[in-house]
Amino acid sequence: MLPQPRGPLSAAVIAALGRDDPLDHGSLAAAASRADPYGEDLTLALHTCYELHYHGFPRVDPAWEWDPDLLRMRRAMEERFLAALRSDVDGGDDLPGELDALLVEPVPGGGVSHYLRDHGDWWRMREYLVHRSIYHHKEADPHAWVIPRLRGQAKASLVAVEFDEFGGGHGERMHSRLYADLLTGAGLSADYLSYLDEVPAPAIAIVNMMSLFGLHRALRGAMVGHFAAAEITTAPSAQRLAQALERLGADPRCTLFFTEHVEADAVHEQVLRRDVLGDLLGREPELTADVVFGIQATELLESRLAEHLLSAWRAGRTSLRRPLPAYAEPVRTR
Repeated sequence: MLPQPRGPLSAAVIAALGRDDPLDHGSLAAAASRADPYGEDLTLALHTCYELHYHGFPRVDPAWEWDPDLLRMRRAMEERFLAALRSDVDGGDDLPGELDALLVEPVPGGGVSHYLRDHGDWWRMREYLVHRSIYHHKEADPHAWVIPRLRGQAKASLVAVEFDEFGGGHGERMHSRLYADLLTGAGLSADYLSYLDEVPAPAIAIVNMMSLFGLHRALRGAMVGHFAAAEITTAPSAQRLAQALERLGADPRCTLFFTEHVEADAVHEQVLRRDVLGDLLGREPELTADVVFGIQATELLESRLAEHLLSAWRAGRTSLRRPLPAYAEPVRTR
């Protein structure tokens, strides 16, 4: 099902896909150049365009994926989003410094996983799971686009990491499948993008960044940088989230997803740092600044999401666009 529009850009895209309405890409491109690059409207419009490259939408003509007018409009939105990302990070080419910084765990920690582990209750945890569903329904799919853009050991090692993400050849072990099981265990819908209308822009923007980096060969360095940042930081946060779910008495299917990532991503971190980044930059050292940009853009958008979540939760209000239906908390065991 197509999402509900959040402004003129998303309304135009959704109307075109749903009713085959013509696109005035000229005026829409001009509107995109003035839109909030992190706002609800542009973020949803861009996500809707990108979704045509994934599963698409029921009753939407697959030919829209490569429609020239829609691609021109998407390009204008991408330029606005990418320009904002570049202007809001420090840049540079100190890759060792960026990677080392990712390994530093603040004490005491004040991030989302720390909050959920120490203070979170069931309604906040379920909201977090809904936010993350926008990516985890397609976990590792955006990164697959970079495979044909790599060579040698970098390609072989990234494929090895992706093989794990896709369940090592077992459909029931795919991380996207494990997340669907997690949602079911938490009393949430496991349907693909079921909560897109409920999730605000900060979480969607992270997925847009992955799609942007993956679809553009010129941004392959940024994609590898993003992937490295995600794998390096996932294991510690996954451990805290597993502890939070255990404290809340969650269904074992919920904790399994995170414990799987604790083990897998600790290995992936080393593979990406040594074999993927090392070989890629040995071949194409000019991509170093792009890799740094991918790391910094990831940290920027994750920080924006964390600020959104924590400010809402500390104020006792929902972090979603509308609250989830009431659900009985699991029975906690000791």
